Amino acid sequence: MELKQLNAFIAIADLQSFSAAAKTTGLSQPSLSRQLKQLETEMGVILVDRYHRPLQLTEAGQFFYDKVSTVLMELNTITSMTQRLSAPSATLNIGFVPSVLYGLLPEVIATLKRNNSNHSPDIEVNLKDISSYQQIEALKTGEIDVGFGRFAHQDAWIQQILLRHERYVVALPKLHPLADVSEQHLIDLANNRLILYHQTHLPVSTSHTKATGNDHLDSKQEPVTEPLLHLFAQHNITPLMTTKVSDLQVALGLVAAGEGITLVPASLQTVRTEQISYQRLVHENVTSPIYLHTLKDFIHPKIPDLLNAIYQVYEQRGITYRKQQFV
Repeated sequence: MELKQLNAFIAIADLQSFSAAAKTTGLSQPSLSRQLKQLETEMGVILVDRYHRPLQLTEAGQFFYDKVSTVLMELNTITSMTQRLSAPSATLNIGFVPSVLYGLLPEVIATLKRNNSNHSPDIEVNLKDISSYQQIEALKTGEIDVGFGRFAHQDAWIQQILLRHERYVVALPKLHPLADVSEQHLIDLANNRLILYHQTHLPVSTSHTKATGNDHLDSKQEPVTEPLLHLFAQHNITPLMTTKVSDLQVALGLVAAGEGITLVPASLQTVRTEQISYQRLVHENVTSPIYLHTLKDFIHPKIPDLLNAIYQVYEQRGITYRKQQFV
């Protein structure tokens, strides 16, 4: 069994076409077909049902695909990491979610560059807007070296540091009846349309119960993994109406247009202030975590400097944190 045979099989399975797979792999169709046939002969198993259009995997082929694609992904990750260990890039590629950019990230990057300029030429930093979920694969492929995200991840290749918890605030239209209430309760927001914008869901479940006027709880248990709904569910509340949009900026646009309310990290309360009123939540546990994550087996040489810059900014801002280092 050879690596080129496995790659040929994966391409055929992914694209469900010999011609499309041939273009992707750079092989001729006869050569691609021969690679697949050799693999099937060696295994003594038919992996691809050639009589369907588009091509389909047999039951054995689907099982083999599920297992071998994971192995090949790990092999690609190992290859990429080995190359980076041999010749680390001078550029620090940083992934971030948009909500972090509105917070202290620009100040952190400025501090990193200022600190670095005292010892060597300016560090080159490349910032990439990428979701928390996508950052994990981007770390493995080498697209980024470190990422700022809002979600914990369990992955054998990744290590994470919890930087801090950021309080959520309520974003309401300026003309909303609660727009001038300085301390908000989630129960008072339940009858509004809640605009959901997270593309990544929590990898946990919690009790999903409905609250009535006398705080009677529905005994039905349902998983709640959407982050904003999870916050409400922690207080035994289910919003009456929800709307899901593609990202945070769209959500704030709808709030500005009077189409609903949402919860955002406090660092975003300077956005669209002409149309949106941001008010504090009284609930101490309604927070959004900020994580920093990188690979376990390869840490870019400039990541310790980045972490020091983060803590330096936190100290200047009086932000509570617990100092940590990647291992």
